Amino acid sequence: MASRFNPQAVDSHWQKAWKDSQTFAADTSSAKPKSFVLEMFPYPSGRIHMGHVRNYTMGDVLARYRRMTGHEVLHPMGWDAFGMPAENAAMEKKVHPGEWTRANIAAMRSQLKRLGFALDWTRELATCEPDYYGQEQALFLDLFAAGLVYRKESAVNWDPVDMTVLANEQVIDGKGWRSGAMVERRKLSQWFLKITDFADDLLAGLDELDQWPEKVRLMQENWIGKSRGLRFRFTLNEPITGQSQLQVFTTRPDTIFGASFVAVAPDHPLAEAVASKDSAAADFIAQCQAGGTSAADIESAEKLGFDTGLKAAHPFQAEWELPVYIANFVLMDYGTGAVFGVPAHDQRDLDFARKYGLPVRRVVADGDETDPDYAGDEAFSGDGPLVNSRFLDGMDVESAKSAVITRAEEEGWGEGTTEWRLRDWGVSRQRYWGTPIPIIHCEDCGPIGVPKDQLPIVLPDDIDFETPGNPLDRHPTWSKIDCPECGKAARRETDTLDTFVDSSWYFIRFASQPDDQPFDKAEAEAWLPVGQYIGGVEHAILHLLYARFVTRALNRIGRLDVKEPFAGLFTQGMVTHETYQMADGSWLSPDEVQRDGADWVRIEGGEPVKTGRIEKMSKSKKNVVDPDPIVDQYGADAVRWFMLSDSPPERDLEWSENGIEGAWRFMQRLWRLIDSDSEASGEDATLDRKLHQTIAGVSEDIEALSFNKAVAKIYELTNAIEKADPSASRDTAVHTLVRLVAPMAPHLAEQAWQDMGESGMIADADWPDADPALLVEDEVTIAVQINGKLRDTVSAAKGAPKADLEALALGSDKVQRQLDGATPKKIIVVPDRLVNIVA
Repeated sequence: MASRFNPQAVDSHWQKAWKDSQTFAADTSSAKPKSFVLEMFPYPSGRIHMGHVRNYTMGDVLARYRRMTGHEVLHPMGWDAFGMPAENAAMEKKVHPGEWTRANIAAMRSQLKRLGFALDWTRELATCEPDYYGQEQALFLDLFAAGLVYRKESAVNWDPVDMTVLANEQVIDGKGWRSGAMVERRKLSQWFLKITDFADDLLAGLDELDQWPEKVRLMQENWIGKSRGLRFRFTLNEPITGQSQLQVFTTRPDTIFGASFVAVAPDHPLAEAVASKDSAAADFIAQCQAGGTSAADIESAEKLGFDTGLKAAHPFQAEWELPVYIANFVLMDYGTGAVFGVPAHDQRDLDFARKYGLPVRRVVADGDETDPDYAGDEAFSGDGPLVNSRFLDGMDVESAKSAVITRAEEEGWGEGTTEWRLRDWGVSRQRYWGTPIPIIHCEDCGPIGVPKDQLPIVLPDDIDFETPGNPLDRHPTWSKIDCPECGKAARRETDTLDTFVDSSWYFIRFASQPDDQPFDKAEAEAWLPVGQYIGGVEHAILHLLYARFVTRALNRIGRLDVKEPFAGLFTQGMVTHETYQMADGSWLSPDEVQRDGADWVRIEGGEPVKTGRIEKMSKSKKNVVDPDPIVDQYGADAVRWFMLSDSPPERDLEWSENGIEGAWRFMQRLWRLIDSDSEASGEDATLDRKLHQTIAGVSEDIEALSFNKAVAKIYELTNAIEKADPSASRDTAVHTLVRLVAPMAPHLAEQAWQDMGESGMIADADWPDADPALLVEDEVTIAVQINGKLRDTVSAAKGAPKADLEALALGSDKVQRQLDGATPKKIIVVPDRLVNIVA
């Protein structure tokens, strides 16, 4: 073997060998136990960065380990390739979205291959290709036929200049992120998937996901948001549009005696009726519509209201009238779109009440605080006995809730009900670069599904981005079609699907890819659910929830017997880097700056540079590190090793040059150690024990995704081997060490395996077995105490008799100094653990 490891030659050699032999192609017909390892697939933005590398390295280690432990492994890769960034690039760079996307895929594929990931490239897919999205259209039609798809009007963020719907994150300070125009809240006809039909099941299913992080399960539980409450009716002091009552929903009926106002959403029928007669109300509603539509946007905005002049009679005292407001913080699609405000016990209501001079009445005691006039600036939302609440006084919160619901039902003005925070999934997007929704609109027949033999409905290439709005609406011919039922002129749907639809079933298509259907049931179920799914916690709610819903929907219509898509979930930490900024606020990338003494300067020009916070790598702040130059210099294995070694995988990892250099030095150290294989004779019992403890420990750590702990144990074994004298045990330890590092440093391991004369590839080799007999320690450490205080530790043979342990303890110099000639009154021995001398 060469004395120095040369990754520039070794990496490409073994990557070609794996490709030529299709080493990592998964075989569904294999009799081996199956293991589906998957990382969340990337958006093809153009280049991968170290955040991607960390994510995929973790999955790769597990996939390679599972292969070596006798599993048939499916470890695929694809591209989440539709979406707004490609369409924005088309407008900015005058390039077709498909051309831009496919060029990026080619570049990123090349980068991933350079890192030696054990990926089944035969199953590669891109969601922007007709062979994928055509099958998605078929699934959409199945759900449509099953009544799980419908169309209705819904409030959206509308940019009047770009003439498009904006996602909430594209609305900045109430303006379109590109046009700068004030965003309007409009109602458009949108397509929805009935995720609410599965709310109970989605919630209950979280209890079974014991291999998911608790924080993710809690986030989903809160998003689904099951609430038991009271739906009841206030009587209005004057009828409006023929209605004399206003229905509200509350999850806190116990606080009903603390009510000081009633509020309705800006798009509530009552608000619209008031606005039809009052221009000031209409102006206020228009102001509300200029804000974002998301619950987060509404929650963070200043709480504003318009007094309608109407009054609502309190259900327990008709002469107690509450003012009725139109309020910007009430959502029409939650409950009934109307609430009553209890300022003392809800911060949002308190802010509103203070602004408009409304009463604030305490009805839940905070310890000894029972005064009905609440003077605090922070609402009390804790538990306590009810006060100032008539027949509820003294009850706890839950008992008071039940009592009010019972009274409302007995008296006929309300009923207990369950509400959900979860809303049906609006999947319509008014843009070109997405999956065409396979619906035809006919004036006579209504919306009907495209016949499946006409799929895929392919996006036209001859599109124009010069004019704002959806290019599919403006295309001269694409949307024109005859109705398949009556034959009259009709129109294709020009909305495309939310890209979350693309990612809600891609894992199934990875498992089975027939040409004539989305997937084969038996083949898909051979792999599903995904055994280990790895990705960022930022996808903890929407992507994961939508994937769980779609799997359940396919289960309901008989396409799958599986209900949960991901048995195991791991959310890795981010890779972070310092940020660099010029005086004008522009960002610089790490390769554009250098140190000048204690300061940083721009390489080109020498201008001073301000260093910012260490943050998640992001293109917007340019603090990304491209892996290619790092791989060029240090090799793929050093990059992989650093990703695994410097931080627990669930925590953030700060990128550092020192870290990657340290990983590279260890690769060279490993190589020298392997080169020292001597074929000596003799046994080394201590090294044998250390080796088998390492095998067991590394196995457990990889299974637990505790990669940094596995790396630490390999460091310890390496140290032990280096210090050991030549022996057969040492040679065995070196050979075994190569197999232990193979999932993490596969190129070095393959070359070493070959150079040591082993047959086949190490990727196909068996994982070493730990000898249980060598996992048991012969010696134990005994704590020696005097009067319960630790004074020394001594080593003893495991299972040593009490007399021997007493003698060892009393023979300790530290113990003798403490006793200073005194005779112990009593000696207490706990076998294999401690000796306590009572003096």
